[in-house]
Amino acid sequence: MSTTTAELLKGAAELFPDEVVTQAHVRHLDLPFGAGRFALITLDNGFDHTKPTTFGPQSLSNLDLAIDQVEREAADGGIVGVGVTGKPFIFAVGADLKGVELLKDHQDALAIGRGGHEVFKRLAGLAVPTFAYYNGAAMGGGVEIGLHCRYRTVSAALPAFSLPEVFLGLVPGWGGCTLLPNLIGADKAVSVIIENSLNQNKQLKGVQVYELGIADALFEGADFLEQSLLWTASVLKGEIVVDRPVIDRGEAWDQAVARGRFVADSKVHGAAPAAYRALDIIDAARNGDLQQGYDAEDVALADLIMGGELRAGIYAFNLVQKRAKRPAGAPDKSLARPVTKVGVVGAGLMASQLALLFLRRLEVPVVLTDIDQERVDKGVGYVHAEIDKLLGKGRINQDKANRLKALVSGVLDKAEGFSDADFVIEAVFEEIGVKQKVFAEVEAVAPAHAIFATNTSSLSVSEMASKLKHPERVVGFHFFNPVAILPLLEIVRGKQTDDASLATAFAVAKKLKKTAVLVKDAPAFVVNRILTRFMGEVQNVIDEGTPVTVAEKAVEPLGLPMSPLVLLELVGPAIGLHVSETLNRSFPDRFTVSPNLAAVVKAGKRGFYVYDSGKPELDPEVSALLRQGDTVLTEEQVRARVLDAVAQEIGLMLDEGVVAEAQDIDLCLITGAGWPFHLGGITPYLDREGVSERVNGKKFLSPGVASVPA
Repeated sequence: MSTTTAELLKGAAELFPDEVVTQAHVRHLDLPFGAGRFALITLDNGFDHTKPTTFGPQSLSNLDLAIDQVEREAADGGIVGVGVTGKPFIFAVGADLKGVELLKDHQDALAIGRGGHEVFKRLAGLAVPTFAYYNGAAMGGGVEIGLHCRYRTVSAALPAFSLPEVFLGLVPGWGGCTLLPNLIGADKAVSVIIENSLNQNKQLKGVQVYELGIADALFEGADFLEQSLLWTASVLKGEIVVDRPVIDRGEAWDQAVARGRFVADSKVHGAAPAAYRALDIIDAARNGDLQQGYDAEDVALADLIMGGELRAGIYAFNLVQKRAKRPAGAPDKSLARPVTKVGVVGAGLMASQLALLFLRRLEVPVVLTDIDQERVDKGVGYVHAEIDKLLGKGRINQDKANRLKALVSGVLDKAEGFSDADFVIEAVFEEIGVKQKVFAEVEAVAPAHAIFATNTSSLSVSEMASKLKHPERVVGFHFFNPVAILPLLEIVRGKQTDDASLATAFAVAKKLKKTAVLVKDAPAFVVNRILTRFMGEVQNVIDEGTPVTVAEKAVEPLGLPMSPLVLLELVGPAIGLHVSETLNRSFPDRFTVSPNLAAVVKAGKRGFYVYDSGKPELDPEVSALLRQGDTVLTEEQVRARVLDAVAQEIGLMLDEGVVAEAQDIDLCLITGAGWPFHLGGITPYLDREGVSERVNGKKFLSPGVASVPA
């Protein structure tokens, strides 16, 4: 490593005193078959697999020192090869993002990129062959250190392998963008670097790593290192020759980069720069000039580290990985009561989805009730059919399927079904009187300790509980559709909900593997309130006269997973109308009820679009229903109005204490509405765009939170 880079890394290390430092232990062994003396570098931070090995500045320096040693030994003829592997279950998972968050200027960011390159390049430059043994999870820089080696083996038990940088707002900046396409071809590299990253950070298994050609050999996990060393000996003795395909650097490369741009456009709509920067480097890498590629990676990495997107990506990552595990405001978990039987009031689609979820995660008896036997049978039948699908896909075995089916039942009589239930959730028609009646019937037959949960999306939990003898045991338990996919669970504390009931709700949420957020009993809670204000403003500008296509296109720069009217179709226009009516009653000055939406619902239309051509086009029947004014706005004007409305609503929600902090708003939108991860949710985006200050006179987040520290 050059003196300048060493100094820069030292400076970066001083900026990051709390780095979890990775050691690079060198040990020597005699390879089988008399192949010679071999140096094995093991990356290990001294913790078990729950704290994966990372590379911060000091860790890179330690690796550099280890390479000093093996470089001397290789030059002196003391070793025939060098291998790199990791601690049990973990190879290495890349740069330490906690350190990246602390960087304040471009030069320090540049040092991180250059430091990684300078150290890793030394592996490629050793006088003896180098080998990477991907024994466990490998991500980012962990993958890239292996790419600098001449040969690679991978464990069939490896659970996660990825270059996730684009997902977070970076590029694979330690050789990934340059080396991977030159190893496996541009198209496969685009799949790993762009497509998998933007597909919710999709991970590869060991077998896939081998099939892609990233690894040269695949071995079982039980004796992975032993088999890798046997293979290494055979390679060094010339008994195994690794043949790699000739890379097409012409039209196939062009097509791969074009496909990558199409994927990026469809996912982020140009709203996030990382994917495009990565594609530019991949495009240029076809000439095989590695140093040119490394230099481009350094600059892109530094630019992105000093930009808002990466900070937002790290912020979102920390919300989902850390804050989600320690919900703000949740009572002490020791207060939670055991749940050994669950009752579900209702047997429609939502209730049946809930029954399946409770059944699979809690593995306790689940009983459904409804108003007639046909509905009950249909609900139980749905659960059985879904279990059969899991069996067919090999997700569960026959014994598990039989056991789960035996645990679910349906009855008409609530007394029969709920007399020994610990947790009863209702998923009936969204009308306060209906829900009050249901809870009164349940209270009459359920045990005194039972928790009553409501899956209401917008009604008052306190009002629902107000006529019960024990309103303290009612809690909001609002899931998002589809239940099996969206992680969010809004847990609503009513005015009289006690700590034991709330603690039980959080304990159940954890067993259900949901992201639970505590919310105040306020109209529509968090996600539906924000989405309704967002959708309502889009609907308002359409009603006033702006063409549907202009209104839809206006919010594309946010990179949302779908347009507002496609989302409305997914939710269902009738449900959207119902929630807007509920909020209009509570906040008539801000929430409108669109006459055009009401007309669409009255006409029985399932949405605004038809898909005859394979893509959404305005339904002619809906077009005939629309009654618009003559105020036509530009895309920029529409976007400003929509974002101003959302910023105002979030500001009011925080003032009302609907959630503890702005971070909970973002966590809810990311996990419950698919709000773009690369934006960090909504509040960092509003802060970066200046909307928060324009509307509320201040930013939602403190400096350095989802932004570059001041």
